[in-house]
Amino acid sequence: MNSSPDFKLRNTISSPVYTKQVKAKVNPLIQAQLQLKKGIWLYFLLLIFEGALRKWFLTGLSTPLLLIRDPLALWLIFKGIENGILKVNAYLVIIPLIGIIGIYTAFFLGHGNIFVAIYGARVLLLQIPLIFLIGQVFNRDDVLKVGKATLWIALPMTLIIALQFYSPQSAWINQGVGGDVKGAGFDGALNFFRPPGTFSFTNGTTLFYGFAAPFIVYFWIEPSTIRRLLLIGATACLLVSIPLSISRSLLVHVGITIAFAIIGISFKPKYLKQLVVAFFAVFVVFVLVSDTQFFKTATHAFEVRLETANEQEGGMQKILGGRFLGGMIGAVTESSSLPFFGYGLGMGTNVGSMLLNGNVTYLISEGEWGRVIGELGPLLGLLIILLRLNLCIQLITKCIKKLFVGDLLPWILVSFSVLLTAQGGWAQPTSLGFCVIVAGLTLASLKR
Repeated sequence: MNSSPDFKLRNTISSPVYTKQVKAKVNPLIQAQLQLKKGIWLYFLLLIFEGALRKWFLTGLSTPLLLIRDPLALWLIFKGIENGILKVNAYLVIIPLIGIIGIYTAFFLGHGNIFVAIYGARVLLLQIPLIFLIGQVFNRDDVLKVGKATLWIALPMTLIIALQFYSPQSAWINQGVGGDVKGAGFDGALNFFRPPGTFSFTNGTTLFYGFAAPFIVYFWIEPSTIRRLLLIGATACLLVSIPLSISRSLLVHVGITIAFAIIGISFKPKYLKQLVVAFFAVFVVFVLVSDTQFFKTATHAFEVRLETANEQEGGMQKILGGRFLGGMIGAVTESSSLPFFGYGLGMGTNVGSMLLNGNVTYLISEGEWGRVIGELGPLLGLLIILLRLNLCIQLITKCIKKLFVGDLLPWILVSFSVLLTAQGGWAQPTSLGFCVIVAGLTLASLKR
C-alpha cells in the first residue's frame, strides 16, 4: 500500500468528509456574496424606479419611500461586515466617525434637531461606505451586466421623457411626488418643461443618461460584448435625451465621456477603428433622428435654453469658472466666517429645510462644498472634501494604470464617477445614489 504523504493528501482531499467540510466553510461565504450582489442590484433598481413609486403607484407612501434605500444600505453593510467581505480602510473609519461626531455637534452646538442630524448623518454612515462594498462584491462582469441593463432601461426611459416633454404638466405622466397635480417638470424653454423621467426630480434624467453614456461609448469600442441593435437603439436614445432633457449638464457629461474615450484610444491605437465606426454610426443615427419634427422641436427648445442661460450667466466659460470652480473655491475661502462645527448635519438638505423652516429652501448653500462646510464647519467639512478629492485621485490613478494595459472600461467610467465623487450633490437622494453606484462600479471594474 502506498503510504507517501502525497498519496495520503490526495485521498484526504478527495474524501467525502473533507469535501463536506470545505463546502460547509465555503458555501456560507458564497451565499453571502450572492445575497450582497442581489442587494446591490435591488439598490440600483430602486434608484431608477423609486421616483415612479412615489409619483404614480404608491403616492400615499411617497415620504417613507424617500428613504427606502437607507435600510437596504444598512443591511448590505451589516452583511458585508458580518461575513468579512467589507474590508476596512481609512475612508470607512474616518467618514462614519465624522458622521457620528456630526450628530452630536448638530444637536448640541448646531440646529438642535436630532431627526435632521440623523438624516444628514445617514449619508456618511450608510451610503458612502456602500461605494467600497460594491467595489469589493462586484467584479468586471457584474459591471458590464449593469451597463447592459442600463441600455435596456434607456429605451423605455426615453419614451417616458418624450411623453413628459410633449404633455401638459397636468397629465398623469407628469404627476409629481405624492400625486401632485401641479406636475414634476422644471422650467425649461418655450413653455416646455424639463422631464424627470421615472425620478422624483429632473436631475434624475440628467444623471441617468450621464450614467448611461460611458457604457454606450465603451460598448461601441468593444461591440462584441453587446447586441448591436440594442447598442444602436440606446445610442439614439442618448442623442434624443440631450434636447429632450433641456439640460446643459447632460451635454457636458456626454462631452467629457467622449473626451475621455478619445484620450484612452490614443493610448491604444488598436481601438481607433472601433472609434471611427462608432462616430460614423452615431452620425448616421443623428441624421435619421434630426430630420424628424419630434427632434427639431426639442432641439429648438434646447437651443433657446442655452442662449437664455448664456445671456443670464455670461457664457459657458463664466458658468464653469463662476458656478462650478468659483463655488468650490468660494466655499473654502469663506469657511473661516462659519461656526467651527458648522450649523449642523442635515440643515442643507431639502428634508432638513422642511423640518427646520417649514418649506424647501437653501438654508446654507446651493453648492455642494458650501453645504458640506456649512453643515460640519471648517475642520470637519474640509476634511470630508479632502477625502472626496483623495478618492478621486486614487480612482483616476488606478484607471490610468488599467489604461496602460489596454483596459478602457475603468477609464471611461471614471469620466462620470469622478465628477459626482468630487462635486456631486450628496444632499439630494438621487444624486447621492448615482454617486454611490458609479463610484462603486468604477472600483469593481478594476477587478478581473
